Amino acid sequence: MSKNVAAIICAAGESSRFGSSTTLTAGGKRKKQFVDVGGRGAFLRSVELFADRDDVKQILLGIPKEDEEMVNVKWGPNLKFFNVEIFFGGAERFETVNKALELVKDNIELIAVHDAVRCCLTKEWLEKVITTAAQTGAALLACPVSATIKQAKDNTIIKTVDRTGLYEAQTPQVFEAKLLKKAYENLKKLDASKINACGEQGRTDDSQLVEALGHLVGAEPAVARKVSIVETDSSNIKITRQSDIAIAQAILKSRAKSKPKGYIGPYAEAEW
Repeated sequence: MSKNVAAIICAAGESSRFGSSTTLTAGGKRKKQFVDVGGRGAFLRSVELFADRDDVKQILLGIPKEDEEMVNVKWGPNLKFFNVEIFFGGAERFETVNKALELVKDNIELIAVHDAVRCCLTKEWLEKVITTAAQTGAALLACPVSATIKQAKDNTIIKTVDRTGLYEAQTPQVFEAKLLKKAYENLKKLDASKINACGEQGRTDDSQLVEALGHLVGAEPAVARKVSIVETDSSNIKITRQSDIAIAQAILKSRAKSKPKGYIGPYAEAEW
């Protein structure tokens, strides 16, 4: 029996690493989450995947307040069709998720948190991570690290890191609703060394907060959940820089399109 899912799509980032924004035909600028990737807004591709699932009962889209008019003008009808609830995110990712958690409905059992700029997510990966989370309580998509990793200090290599067992965390990350809410309630109580292992607090991912629950003094055994990995590959790319747009478009184009059943006319090859 499937569980009720809420999807939190984080699209409130300032795109600080994206460089100069993509120029629109009207002369305006767009942040990376709103750029066109293969003819559709990057964030909208994620919205469509979640909206296509019967178990997803709520979609929450966090955007910057200053982009409200642009989003409503360009994508308003699409978002209404998909029953998307728009809210204003925070300056940092964890603030956006925290705000979204206040809007999650009482009947929601699983919460999926997804970066709007991971527009190459597939239905198969989404199905696997939700199914796994329903069984274990916490799961995320992750890709095995294949590159040679160097640890450096002052621009000098200290050592080559053994990549055995190393994974690059991706999204969606899916959790039992009570578990994720508990993780965010305890955010201020956590030892900074436990939640800042990958950089600034604002860029800590949700699984890290759930993992850190196990480090709390007096934490209940049921709270210290292990987070399961659903293995993917590097094609679940996160658009960070402008050059990533071309890569994402190539990935989407390379994936085989499913052909409809039955006769589809004499121009099938041209269409598919």
